[in-house]
Amino acid sequence: MIDPMRDFFDPIVPATVDWTPGGPRSGEYDDGYFGPHGGLAEAQCVFIEANRLRERFAQLSHHQVFVIGETGFGTGLNVLLAADLFAQCAPAGARLHMVSVDLHPLTRADLARALTQWPQLANWSELLIRHYPPAAPGHHRLHLTDTIELTLMWGDATTRWSESKAQVDAWFLDGFSPAHNPAMWTPQLCRALADRSNPGATLGSFTASGEVRRNLQAVGFVIEKVKGFGHKRHRIVGHQPGTWAPQTLVCGRVCIAGAGLAGATTARALARRGWQVEVMDPEPPGSGASGNLAGVVYATPSPHLQAQNRFYLTALIRALDWFESLRFPSHPDQGRLAGVFLHLAHPRRRKNTLAAHETRGWPEALLTRINDELARLEGAGYIHPRAWIEHLLDHPRITYRSQSLAPNDLVAEQKSVDAIVIATAGAALSFPDLEQLPMKMIRGQVTEIEATAESSAWHRAHCHAGYLTPAINGRHCVGATYDLHGQHQGVVPEDDQANVDQLREHLPEHWQALGGKALKVVGQRAAFRCTSPDRLPLVGRVPSLGAHIYLNIAHGSRGITHTPLCADLLADLICQNDQVGGLGVDTGIERALDPLRYLEKKTAI
Repeated sequence: MIDPMRDFFDPIVPATVDWTPGGPRSGEYDDGYFGPHGGLAEAQCVFIEANRLRERFAQLSHHQVFVIGETGFGTGLNVLLAADLFAQCAPAGARLHMVSVDLHPLTRADLARALTQWPQLANWSELLIRHYPPAAPGHHRLHLTDTIELTLMWGDATTRWSESKAQVDAWFLDGFSPAHNPAMWTPQLCRALADRSNPGATLGSFTASGEVRRNLQAVGFVIEKVKGFGHKRHRIVGHQPGTWAPQTLVCGRVCIAGAGLAGATTARALARRGWQVEVMDPEPPGSGASGNLAGVVYATPSPHLQAQNRFYLTALIRALDWFESLRFPSHPDQGRLAGVFLHLAHPRRRKNTLAAHETRGWPEALLTRINDELARLEGAGYIHPRAWIEHLLDHPRITYRSQSLAPNDLVAEQKSVDAIVIATAGAALSFPDLEQLPMKMIRGQVTEIEATAESSAWHRAHCHAGYLTPAINGRHCVGATYDLHGQHQGVVPEDDQANVDQLREHLPEHWQALGGKALKVVGQRAAFRCTSPDRLPLVGRVPSLGAHIYLNIAHGSRGITHTPLCADLLADLICQNDQVGGLGVDTGIERALDPLRYLEKKTAI
């Protein structure tokens, strides 16, 4: 279990950049991001050629993966050069995973300005800028192409690399010079790099500092001083003892039980990694709690960056990146990502939101304070969940079977596939060893209100004690009730009135624009949310059910926001990328979501 007193992360402060005629310089470290000749030729020599990447990429075969680790992301030039080379010379079906760290990452605007230096990398620069995450602490997974992934770890290099599970084949030891930034070249960091190195792993660096050489040699690297680039006299190359051999990712067939948001995102995450996916559900996709007309993509800000709140923040960032990557929504009937207004009527929500903004616990690029009563989440929005699910399942490697996965079919199904994912919300409790999980089924009812001429022009969702979405197909969604004890399966007229009364209390002008006392309720939908006692999903392996059985449930009312990150985490575990390229989340989040946090308690009892 996580020790909540030791799992807090510090906010990330973006880099201060001084733009000089010689290129961008770090205000924190008084050093340039690249050399006076533009950096590209130097990066090619010092990192790409020093690690013999062309010949090693060409040696890969289908499903083999090459992992690059970097100690200073900076402008991203090194990883873009590696991605470009990999696309040129790696065989089809091979994969590249790059992992980089930065304590003071560039803002998106500064990154875009820096990347204009290299027009020959314009296509890769555009991809990086599109997916570039805001300055939120922890890990961010970027899917640049179907075969090239980048994990950015925002935070202290020694801490992040010490906790990483990646097994690195080649190192880019970049970052500012030892004289300007000694923390990037310490014995502790060198120890972490050695621990994360495969046999035969290579390294390249622009520096030839005697202290750096000694620190690397002390942890087992064989270091050689060679001719430097340009005006620099020397630089270093090196390797770990042993024979290098490419790593292989697991790929096969997976059965996913459940065609809601959790099942559909997991299916897409595995399909994009080459798996053949069969989704099973007796009902059409998006028929359960995922089937509302509209849902809001958002999270509740907090200045407290322990694992739970980091999950909420990182999950929102990951969800927005999935929408960008998959070009959804593509028209207003699928929703809009134009921002979400947060109404801070509740004292605790107001305190946390304003503190998250003040401390930069939430990055300024994501959270805008309008006044003491109102904030806005930039890039968030609302979507049509069923349309999103259909979009996710529209992939040549995904098939759908109208059938349930019964508990007594589990053994037989395991013989025909390489992994099984149970993503059936509360129905997962029917499986052996899961029946005693302390899940709650909480009833909620959403009310649909007919749009008016005025309300049809609204583009942003509003979250208060409830929520109001702009119209989809001429209907606004208002809700939702949160009935901890209700067991009624159908809709209840009193719940519609409760939703309308809450709208009138918190958004009186919007209530009036919808018709006031004459507004028209034209539909409603009731469903049961599956939640856990700590309000976090259960995502990970369930060893007691079988060696390759996984769980993805308990997303409550935030499934739209949470499921993309959880799908990426599951895909890493199923492909065994957690022991190759590392995880797309920090270890604190991984442990916070692990189903064993409850199953182990049950076993102990």
